[in-house]
Amino acid sequence: MEREDATVHGNLRNASHVSTVEGLTQNWQRWSNDHSEYQKHNPFSNNKTMTVHFQKGQEGYGRPREGSETERRGRDAHSHVGKEVQELCLIIQSVGERREDGATVVEFGKLFERYVTISNKVVGLLLRARRQGLVAFEGEMLWQGRDDRVRIALLPCRGARW
Repeated sequence: MEREDATVHGNLRNASHVSTVEGLTQNWQRWSNDHSEYQKHNPFSNNKTMTVHFQKGQEGYGRPREGSETERRGRDAHSHVGKEVQELCLIIQSVGERREDGATVVEFGKLFERYVTISNKVVGLLLRARRQGLVAFEGEMLWQGRDDRVRIALLPCRGARW
């Protein structure tokens, strides 16, 4: 009878699944327990009983909790930036000049003009590519105009596809 009333009167709950008060209570208690446990590890909560204290250099330091949305978003971002670095290397290869030692070289100004139509993050990607050992250039940072003559070398690949 209750199932018919739910469909006839347009009640919000699903007519094929009738929730009991006991079921709602159990769901609320489960959520409350999970939230309380989470707050124990939340440094911004008023709960002063944080149990996890990582030290610099310790496994897990500076990392999001395993299985969390933050961890997933970080993996996705890392993958996306990796693809952009790879695309940057392909562009360097296409617009640069090949040297005898196997490296491809392009001036920053030429690369900037070509790449800026694709992305405005060219300097950040170059810095990341340098950390990964994919490109080399002099200086800490590259500035449009001032560093247009700085030569950027795409180093011989180590298993990459360019």
